[in-house]
Amino acid sequence: MNFQQLKIIRESARCNFNLTEVASMLYTSQSGVSRHIRELEDELGLEIFVRHGKRILGLTEPGKALLTVVERTLDEASNIRRIAEDFTQQSSGILVIATTHTQARYSLPPVLKSFRQRFPQVRLVLNQGSPQEIRTMLHNGDADIGIASESLTESPAIAAFPWFNWQHALLVPRAHPLVELPITLENVSQFPLITYRQGITGRSRIDQAFSTAGLTPDIVLSAQDSDVVKTYVELGFGVGILAEQ
Repeated sequence: MNFQQLKIIRESARCNFNLTEVASMLYTSQSGVSRHIRELEDELGLEIFVRHGKRILGLTEPGKALLTVVERTLDEASNIRRIAEDFTQQSSGILVIATTHTQARYSLPPVLKSFRQRFPQVRLVLNQGSPQEIRTMLHNGDADIGIASESLTESPAIAAFPWFNWQHALLVPRAHPLVELPITLENVSQFPLITYRQGITGRSRIDQAFSTAGLTPDIVLSAQDSDVVKTYVELGFGVGILAEQ
């Protein structure tokens, strides 16, 4: 029995037993997840999951009891790591930051430059992912700090603090018809849109705003990076919706 097997049990329950998603959350392969499950069930001599063919549908009764112990064990393991960190020298070591590509590219460089000047002995690790992946890394103890524009405040196990305020802005070529029109959701929805993919940089707020107004925008391209959005606005694909501080 090892921690990876325990993490797989916990993530399986969190991901509604979608092993592809579990593998993505734990940065491994689906075949590796399945192998760990088989090995753990063989070691314990019981079935942890309810199956229909090759599909996993849920937890057996022993599996539900095991999940309670697994969550407690992994939480205690994280506490042990924090205790060790508290009693080691604070001016050296490794600081793992989980963040989105946008934050790593645009917001963090001056901050990390200042940090390096103050703490030159601390090695920095930037793990990039979606807000959901960042939340998982924090839960699993794989990151010390998470920085994202949404989702982190949804978890009661994470203490979240505001860093900066931001809003969405429109980006259009200079000769675009929107330049001459009032900026309303109705007018914006008349044009093809380019914005962020689901789960990052406030995409949920964009979708909610149009939905509340009873509008269905034509989002022709979703991207992870602001530079990508700018590039395709320049090429005439549509109107860009970007985040700005």
